[in-house]
Amino acid sequence: MKISYDSTKDVNIPKDPFERIIGQDDAVRIARMVPYQRRHLLLVGPPGTGKSMIAQAIASVLPKPHYELSIIENLQNSERPIIEIRDESRMKKDKKDEKTYGKNVTPLEVPSFVAEKLGYRCRRCGGLSNYTDPICPHCGAEKTHPGNVFEKYNQYPQLGERGKARVATTRRLLGRKEEIIIYERGKDGNIIMLTQKEIKEMESRKRQKKRNVIVPLNRSTFVQASGNTETELLGDIRHDPYGGHPHLGTPTYMRIIPGAVHEAHEGILFIDELSTLRETQRFLLTSMQERQFPIVGHNPMSSGAAVRVDGVPCDFILVGATNINDLKYIMPPLRSRIRGEGYEVLINVFMEDTRENTEKLIQFMAQEIEKDGRIPHANKRAIEDLLRESKRIANAIDNVSGYTLRLRNLSGLIKMGGDLAKMEKSELIERKHVIKALNMSRPIEDQLKDKYGSWWKTETADYGLTKTKTGPETA
Repeated sequence: MKISYDSTKDVNIPKDPFERIIGQDDAVRIARMVPYQRRHLLLVGPPGTGKSMIAQAIASVLPKPHYELSIIENLQNSERPIIEIRDESRMKKDKKDEKTYGKNVTPLEVPSFVAEKLGYRCRRCGGLSNYTDPICPHCGAEKTHPGNVFEKYNQYPQLGERGKARVATTRRLLGRKEEIIIYERGKDGNIIMLTQKEIKEMESRKRQKKRNVIVPLNRSTFVQASGNTETELLGDIRHDPYGGHPHLGTPTYMRIIPGAVHEAHEGILFIDELSTLRETQRFLLTSMQERQFPIVGHNPMSSGAAVRVDGVPCDFILVGATNINDLKYIMPPLRSRIRGEGYEVLINVFMEDTRENTEKLIQFMAQEIEKDGRIPHANKRAIEDLLRESKRIANAIDNVSGYTLRLRNLSGLIKMGGDLAKMEKSELIERKHVIKALNMSRPIEDQLKDKYGSWWKTETADYGLTKTKTGPETA
């Protein structure tokens, strides 16, 4: 085979993520349509053939998410928090509409005892200075009363601030009524004066704005889930040992945990080994049909068992992956939904030995080296050995002539050869590194066969069933 490259460093790596997927032309052709038409996709094939690369390529061309998902406290019923969906313009408007309360006044405009308690006025001479100054610059006296330790230091002693940060007083209105006035330290030496009405309104707005962002606006469009538990896929309510007590516990709205179906809203939900979901597949099907799924507590003994958040959006594109032998374990309704709103694609396991495919496989080698970022490039002799190994894998595993597309095995070989070259401080991966990596990366079954003669004999010897001359000694 004639190679036109001196090393993989000379290979041009395409920027289009779809063009980095080799040997799966039919799958790529369909995958390019998926993000624009918002179709589901089921990829069927053995591990290491590029299924996750296809899913990531689809996610890379999706537009950025438009909506943020937040949980708002429900003041009427804390066990039924409210979902709020906001776009960027709404978020900016809410931030702009944040009202500022109180009136800025100077220490000269407030009663003298208020200025003293806030730390602006000296008790001895009446001189004014910054509250951060513990000693009056006019007379040298301590600005706060030395006998009152509660007034001497506020809740921020580590900053060296003296006096109180807030002082409450009253003032008389017409009709002999009184109202509470709050004076707080402000910026630039000013004091903020708050009326009783402003305090109530501020506290009311503060309660209404209690928010827990569970799916932020700036997020990845690619979410991968294994589906080992319902919690990972569907979300949950975090347990609170204090049962959501208003003073000791964590508020209910802060204990909401989104699932992968919610985090993938407006993006790609990639589930490898889809068949392992088993019964959870029916919940996945419901979320695909309804495009929303409630978040509930899954542990009946947890304090979150009675909590429920309805209408949580989960409008995602499902990209599932499974082996051919496990296809029977996928629920027929789920497969029907995928076929009705998407595609099922069989992944190739090899490609023919042509000039074009040789170039693609060399491109894959360069991509893996660039992606790793810790190993040097491979020279021409190393490339030739890697191509030969690709053919050997295709013949040994799939009994075909051509290049294997079980690329994970080849990727591991490249990295091991690169590590060996790096340890020898070689500028490039050479043939000797590939040959050494081939010997070191053999499966454990082959290593046992070389050392003991038979994997089966070794296994039975371990159980004391038989002893062989070539097997390891048993106790």
